[in-house]
Amino acid sequence: GIFTAAEADLRVEESPQKFDGKPAFHLIAEGKTAGTFDVFYKVRNKYESYVDKTTLLPYYYTENRREGKYKHTDKVTFNHNTGKIKADKGEFDFKGKMFDFVSAYYFARSIDISNVKVGEKVEMPYFLEDGIHSLTVTYLGKEKMKCSLGTFNCLKFNPTIIPGKIFKKNSKLYLWVTDDGNRIPVRAHVEVIVGSLTMDLTAAKGLKYPLNPLKK
Repeated sequence: GIFTAAEADLRVEESPQKFDGKPAFHLIAEGKTAGTFDVFYKVRNKYESYVDKTTLLPYYYTENRREGKYKHTDKVTFNHNTGKIKADKGEFDFKGKMFDFVSAYYFARSIDISNVKVGEKVEMPYFLEDGIHSLTVTYLGKEKMKCSLGTFNCLKFNPTIIPGKIFKKNSKLYLWVTDDGNRIPVRAHVEVIVGSLTMDLTAAKGLKYPLNPLKK
């Protein structure tokens, strides 16, 4: 049967704190298990990123993860002028653009795909835990997707994910985002250790553009 196994909350706020004298966005992503799934494997994850309003590159990133008995926290500072990352586990060098887990997905929403063909990939480097990884996002085309807020024209993507406490090796993640100026996620489907999870959009507010479903 279908039941609620997980909930996620994604927010973009004005940061009260400035970085290098510049205003920033505060990105917050929270996820948790719910219902019966929560009894067997409790997940409480919170990720926060402060990004430049113009470049969308991160200044500062924090994460607080609880996945079953596993716990992990991290605080990461990015210096894009010197190409240095300072994290709880040490310092790391990088060249070119660098993101964290949250800002990488947020930046991906802004990519112009008007000339991107189905099957083409976009790669973005990001820092997570103890090293630099590559986020590969494959564009899979356009589909109509229905959620509780209506039916929307969507862009479908397949981002890579790192195996770990929740995701098994070669797990697939599929993401549908609205094909409009908002680019908000309507549905996500991901394979996990004990099966698979599907998350649908249930509420959206404070959007840059009106939300216009094809039908409700």
